[in-house]
Amino acid sequence: MSLDSDVIIDRRRLRKKVSFWRILFFIVAIIALASLALDKAGIENSRRGAHIARIEVFGVISQDKYKLRLLKKLATDNNVKAVIVAINSPGGTTTGGERLYYALRDIAKRKPVVASIGTVGASAGYMTALGADHIVANYNSITGSIGVLFQYSNFEGLLDKVGVKFDAVKSAPLKAEPNFYSEPTQEVKDVIHSLINDSYQWFVGLVAERRAMDKSQALSVANGQVYSGHQALELGLVDEIGGEEAARAWVIAKLKLDDSIKVIDWYPESPEKDFPFYAKIASHFGFTSDFLLGDLLQTLKNYAESSLPLDGLVSVWQAPQVADHSVDKGGTND
Repeated sequence: MSLDSDVIIDRRRLRKKVSFWRILFFIVAIIALASLALDKAGIENSRRGAHIARIEVFGVISQDKYKLRLLKKLATDNNVKAVIVAINSPGGTTTGGERLYYALRDIAKRKPVVASIGTVGASAGYMTALGADHIVANYNSITGSIGVLFQYSNFEGLLDKVGVKFDAVKSAPLKAEPNFYSEPTQEVKDVIHSLINDSYQWFVGLVAERRAMDKSQALSVANGQVYSGHQALELGLVDEIGGEEAARAWVIAKLKLDDSIKVIDWYPESPEKDFPFYAKIASHFGFTSDFLLGDLLQTLKNYAESSLPLDGLVSVWQAPQVADHSVDKGGTND
């Protein structure tokens, strides 16, 4: 009889513990959901009045669907009177810069866009700035590096040393060229150069059109060279020396806005919005991928991502994976 009583008491204790943790879980979930809702409501409320939107183009540029969605929202939001694009980028993929350029030009059809170049806005970073109606740079900002690069590796010598031979059967000689296991023929090099030159001429055309230059003048500054903000001003690549304050002042003067108008940061939707519910909750409480994966695993992941080559044609200055203490490898006018 005593044994049965002990079992019953243990079960009751266990039931209480389970109930406690269930209640705690639901309380945490409710708090998290309420907090997320309040955060979203707070952001939406701050954007209800007339304001100047500020977006950032930082780091290596690639095709970012979340940022492009953001730019579409800015174009159609009537509360946004103008857009400041804060740029601090060495460039990246040429198509990534192209998409940003056209997205900014679409906004500019409806409201003023001003670019503010920070430490660096070169190659595809400068291409992005061309999408603005007005470009501001600091005196010592690094900009320019107008050009295009196509990279490929050749391990033929190494493969010969280790005794490895590759071969391929192709539908045509130029299929899958250049490759990593043989020296490209002159025909292959000519094709690559034709590809680069076509993209380069398009880039130069943007410079000529957006900076009111003739083609020869645009070609003279589009030699892959980087310029300080002051040099860029003298060459006609930027409009004004200053920071984001100067960009804001330009907007206010252009639209004759009240000086009290706010500049509000707009950020792209986080990829975390596509995460499972539990991951969103963990992220909201500060348990990011560093916590979920572990510091070592996350460090390896970050290293691998930073080491990945950019696909296709690139317009980039001094990106870690392509630079070797040289002034520029991003432009060509051969």
